[in-house]
Formats: sequence, C-alpha cells, structure tokens
Amino acid sequence: MKVRSIQLRFCCKLTLIAFFLAAPAIRGQSSAVHTQAAPPEQHLRSRLFIYDLRDGSSRLVYSADSIWEAPNWSPDGKYLIANSGHFQCNNDKAISPDGKKIAFSATAPPHKGSQVFLADADGSNIKLMTSESPSYFHGWSPDNKTLAFVAQRNGSGQYDIYGMPADGGAEKQLTSNIHHDDGPDYSPDGKWIYINSDRSGKEAVWRFPFDGAGTNDTKAEMVVSDGLEDWFPHISPDGKKMVYIGYPAGTPTHNPRTVQIELKLVAINHGGVAASQKTLVKAIGGQGTINVNSWAPDSMRFAYVVYEVLP
Repeated sequence: MKVRSIQLRFCCKLTLIAFFLAAPAIRGQSSAVHTQAAPPEQHLRSRLFIYDLRDGSSRLVYSADSIWEAPNWSPDGKYLIANSGHFQCNNDKAISPDGKKIAFSATAPPHKGSQVFLADADGSNIKLMTSESPSYFHGWSPDNKTLAFVAQRNGSGQYDIYGMPADGGAEKQLTSNIHHDDGPDYSPDGKWIYINSDRSGKEAVWRFPFDGAGTNDTKAEMVVSDGLEDWFPHISPDGKKMVYIGYPAGTPTHNPRTVQIELKLVAINHGGVAASQKTLVKAIGGQGTINVNSWAPDSMRFAYVVYEVLP
C-alpha cells in the first residue's frame, strides 16, 4: 500500500492512499456487516473500505490503530485522500472536480473556530476563504466555481448553508431555516444542493436549487426520511444514486464514532429521488465514516471508514 502525506502548513495534515493494490473482498448477500461494538472515547482502530455495487463486496484497503476519517476519491480515480494526525484540521475537505485545488476546513490561531481554506492540490499556496467562524467546507460545484459550506453567523447558534466563489468574493446565505442544516453536496448537473436537516423534527435529507432555498426556504424539499437520523447525502457522479449515513434514531449529533450506523443507497431517476432505500453496510462508525463525498468516478464504488475498539 502506497501512502503519501500532504502537509498544509502547521494546521493540517492529509494523507493520500493508493487504492489500487490487491486487498481481500468481504462479500455479503445484501449488506456488508462490521459490527464489533465499541464504547465511546477509547483507542480505536480505523479500517478503510471500498464498497462495490457490482457485486456487493467491501474491500479493505487500509487499516491503522489510530483515527482516520472521511475519505475522498480523486477525480482521476487514482487515489483516495483521508485525514489522519490532522492537528487543527477537521475532516471536511474535497478535491475540486478538475483536480487542481483542495478545499478544507481548519482552526488556525488566533481563531477558535473552523474556517474554510483553499490550496493547490499538492498542499501549496494556501488561501483563507472565510474569515468568519465557525465555517465548515463540504462541497464543490461541478464547474469548479463555487464552494458550499456550513456556517454559523452573528452568534445565532443557527447553522445554515452558504456559498462562496472559489476565486474569492462575498459569501451568500442559501438557507435560513431556524433548524440545523449540514453537509451540502452538489448534484453533478449543478441544479441541486443536497443537505441533511432536522427541520422536520429529525435529521432527514433535503435539497434546494443551487442558487438558494428562497424566502423562508420555500424551495427546499425533503427527499429522504427513514427511521434513522439521516446525515451527509452524497450523489454519484452519474447523478443516478445517492448514498448517506443513518445514525440510530434519537442520536443528537453526528459526533459519535462508535454507534451502529447504516450506509444506505437511494436511486435517482431523471432528478426524482426514489421513496425506498437499500441498506448496503451495517457497521460501528459515525463521525469520519462518510462525512464527505467519496464516490469513485465510475459511480459504482465508494469509500468509507469503520471503527473498532482496541484494548
């Protein structure tokens, strides 16, 4: 397994993982299951898998007795990028669709909250994008022109979705509902931004037009709500599938790493999101499992991380 580290000044370290070396496949009839229960706040082992929709297999590509988080697939399909030993950097990051830039979130003194940064793909030429905090990057527009992020402004305690030109400029507030919005991810045709929100009384998957949800968020629509707390929807590059993570009902945040989660698949047909979902993976995981878009360019594979407790 080839591993290469990218150092982003003093504040963040990301690691590139070559995924193409042979690794065993774990096959299941309807879902991959990784279910060793783990109490919270203990020393954890991270295992990074690639799920293949063609045969329902999960292939282990990396394992470490430390916390690894939130894999992204490179646009050219040659490598994964994941967080480990990340200092002030959190796991919200992504490579631009053209492969030239990487956007990420980090806390850099004197600020005490997360801000959004932009760098060249090799980690050089870092630029601060959002001076206000907290701000958490989540997604690129497919034309490489806009960054979508989650932010709290003016001490409101309310997290909304914002957009900002990747070339720099003023941020634009895209949602205004009083409830918590998170995880913005663009559809590959650029028409929609998908999010998770608790505005229905539980975390569910919503979407709104790319230019904003409108006055009082009247253009926002709920597209998935099952019996779980539904977080971090990610649309496949071909626009025909969505994968998301479900936490146990009543889980108040996405922060736990050691709860029973499900990775679920939903079909999208000509922009319409199917009413039914299929569970692909049941695992012990949570924070770091699939926070950011981790689809392969072929739209048939995605990467995810599970955790298990160590003695």
